[in-house]
Amino acid sequence: MTHALRPLALFGLLAFVLAAGSASAQSHEPFTQARFDALQAQGALVLVDVYAEWCPTCAQQQRVLEAYREAHPDVPLHVLTVDFDDQKPVVRQLRAPRQSTLILFRGGERVWFSVAETRRDAIFQALNEAAAGRTPGR
Repeated sequence: MTHALRPLALFGLLAFVLAAGSASAQSHEPFTQARFDALQAQGALVLVDVYAEWCPTCAQQQRVLEAYREAHPDVPLHVLTVDFDDQKPVVRQLRAPRQSTLILFRGGERVWFSVAETRRDAIFQALNEAAAGRTPGR
């Protein structure tokens, strides 16, 4: 590699690493108790998304959450997904009454709970307030 191209390659690698770090905080990952506990211990902002593949409300929520990630890539939000049909013990543990339940935690504290909420403004507001250290709706 020529000396002139090294700075470009280094810059590209740095941009990739930063983007990957941001994406990991914003990506959906399957809920496991170990991951949830670790994120809570770190004081992370965690949205637990109880969904079902067949649920149209859940699909709408997914679109809103994707729009949020695109609009706020700097918010270190971790989304853990719980399959309503396949993870019944977790659904009961979280006291999710049905699919399309969103539960937001900041560290070990539950700060927001919503069932069937699809309004972009309401979801964005709750996530932004929690990211700013405030309890949504208060």
